[in-house]
Amino acid sequence: MMKRTIAVTAVAGAAVLAAQLPASAGSSTALLRLRAGLTLEIPNSWRVYGTADQIRVVTGACARPEGGYFQPRCDSFWVMGPKTLKRGGEGFRRYDPTQGPYYPASDVQRCLAYPKYGQVMGKAVVVGYRNVGVAHRAHYRVWPGRCVSYSSSEQKSTFNQREWYLPQSKILVVDQWATPGLATILKNAVWDD
Repeated sequence: MMKRTIAVTAVAGAAVLAAQLPASAGSSTALLRLRAGLTLEIPNSWRVYGTADQIRVVTGACARPEGGYFQPRCDSFWVMGPKTLKRGGEGFRRYDPTQGPYYPASDVQRCLAYPKYGQVMGKAVVVGYRNVGVAHRAHYRVWPGRCVSYSSSEQKSTFNQREWYLPQSKILVVDQWATPGLATILKNAVWDD
């Protein structure tokens, strides 16, 4: 049974977004091929935007799917590569999961669900490892986020930023929308190695 395939592969450091192949009747999933031989089986209703080094997978409503990382009101998760990670830590320093969450900014950014508020990240509340496919362990962190008033700093809402970081392949998956099924999709990933 041929499944619709969305292929994103790295070729000598450049991105190639391959055409979507036709889905067979009744197919509910597609294959998302990422850098370093990583393949995820995702619902075929999800849409993929970006380049090999910064991919947004839109999983629901999204006003501007091609917007940047802090684009509000876009149900999605991100897959980041090594170039993006060089400036992925707070203050645009190199991303390091032991030093803080993925936060490529030096100031308070808009809260994704409530853009009139700012987001403030706390210390990781879950620290450990999770498998991404067989024999590939990711550093796993859950960072609590708060949406606060810019004027009073009063907390208006909360969210969690989940991160899976694969240091050998330099892949980071960032999810701020509690994407249903994402943990299972990553656990069941397939690698070409």
